[in-house]
Order: sequence, then structure tokens, then C-alpha cells
Amino acid sequence: MLAFDRFFNRFRRCKCTLVWVFGILLLGLASMASAAAKSVYTLGVVPQFEQRKLFAIWKPIVDELSQRTGLDIRLEVTLTIPEFETALEKGTFDFVYTNPYEILWVSGTQGYVPLVRDQTPVHGILVVRRLSPVKDIHELQGKTLAIPSPNALGASLLLRADLERLYGVHMTMVNVKTHSSVYLHVLNGLTDAGGGVEKTLSEQAPEIQAGLRVLYKTRPMPSHPIAAHPRIPQEIRERVRKALLEMGREPETHALLNKIPMPSPVSAAMADYQAMRPWGLDAYWVIDESKE
Repeated sequence: MLAFDRFFNRFRRCKCTLVWVFGILLLGLASMASAAAKSVYTLGVVPQFEQRKLFAIWKPIVDELSQRTGLDIRLEVTLTIPEFETALEKGTFDFVYTNPYEILWVSGTQGYVPLVRDQTPVHGILVVRRLSPVKDIHELQGKTLAIPSPNALGASLLLRADLERLYGVHMTMVNVKTHSSVYLHVLNGLTDAGGGVEKTLSEQAPEIQAGLRVLYKTRPMPSHPIAAHPRIPQEIRERVRKALLEMGREPETHALLNKIPMPSPVSAAMADYQAMRPWGLDAYWVIDESKE
């Protein structure tokens, strides 16, 4: 009887050990499955246009990018530029399309890595109504200027720096949240002028473009990049970069990128944007745009 009890106790201990080992194996498999499931990535887009138009432009691009890379990439759109900037500063987005100075601004905290940009440099522009009597930039002293965001690079930061430092012109800024709203404010006489960029003006309806006139262009700057957060493995980053460059070479998908607009995508690097650091735009950067 004693021998039987010993055998039974050994069997029970052995059974417990097997259950424990089996449990550890299950936890390991679950952990591996969870890691494999981390193929869901977000792409944040600066809201230059109203949300419906933004989705119309970017959703087909994201879908095509997902198909080519085999990754599950989700479009993430904020309602306003300040909301977008807050998410960018927190490193919320895995991939992001934003203005070059914002990439520089968060380089010390988030370190987003530029992947692609359009080959053609961009300019900030100042527009007035086509029939406006204003012919010279100095005539806008003390007038109102619609901007999409205080921190919009070409449409606000660089434009304000040029107006004040090069021409001594100080204007009253009116933050209207999007580029599209800027052009409508000027067209409808709600502000004397507006800040934008050539790309977003070219995206407006023909009747809006026809009702506006470009009075001033800023110095050129590298185009907006699509960038990746450094937490994204390099192999994944390169897969996305390669897919975007391929899309730019193929007629059907080139038409999709052209709507950003990014008609001629090329590889990008942080070095492309370092030349903007000495421009002194920090003096015009607004930390809390909700107070503007």
C-alpha cells in the first residue's frame, strides 16, 4: 500500500509539471502570435484639405500601399492641424505625411525618418482676389492674412518670416484651419490675403483658382515627405519606400500620387531638410495653437 501511495504522489507531481510546461508553451505561442499580428500600421496625414477630400485622395493610396507591401496600413486623419501636430509630437503615427519643418521640429524627440518626397521643391504663396487693387506687398501692412495653421511651413511660418524680415510688413493672422478654407476666405472677401502653397492651390476647383492671384512666392524648400517612426523596423520602412517609388513609375498608381500631389516621388533623407534649420523659423512656431 505504501508503494502505491509513493507511485501515486510521483504521478501527481509529474502531471503538475507537464501542465505547467504545457501552460508556458501556450503563453509563448500566444506571445508569438501577438508579435506577428503587429503588422497593423497607421499612416497620419496633415489635414491640408477638409476630411472628405482627404479621404478621397489618401484612402486609395493607402489601400494600394497595403496590397503592395503585404502590410495592414490604416489611414488616420485628424480634424484639425493642431490635433495632427499633437499626435505627431507624441509619435502616435507609424508613418506620416507632413511638412518638412514639422519633421525637423520633432527630430529630437520622435526622430521620424523621411522615406520619399516629391522631386520638385515647393514655395509658400500669398494670394489675393484676382480683382483686388493690391499690387505691392507693402500695401498689405496691417491687413488680414488667412492661414491654415500658425505652423504650416510655406503657408504661414516661412511666409510670415519673409513678410516681416524682408519687407517689414506685419499682418493680422486669421487661423482658418485648412488650405481650402484659406482660399475661400480670400475669394469671398473675408480676409485681405491668404497663405498657401502652390500644390494646394492647384488642387482647388477651377473657379476658385480663377478668382485668385498669386502676389508673392517664398524661397523654395524641399517637398513634404512621407516618413516613418524609428520604431518601425528598417526592413518594413524599405518595403514601404520601394512600393511608393514603384507607384510613381506606373501610370495608374502615378495618378493616385499626383493627387497628393506627389507626381515625381524620389527617395528622401533627413539631410534634404537640414538646410532649413538656419532659417530661424523657430521664432514663429506656436507651441499651443489652440491659443491662436
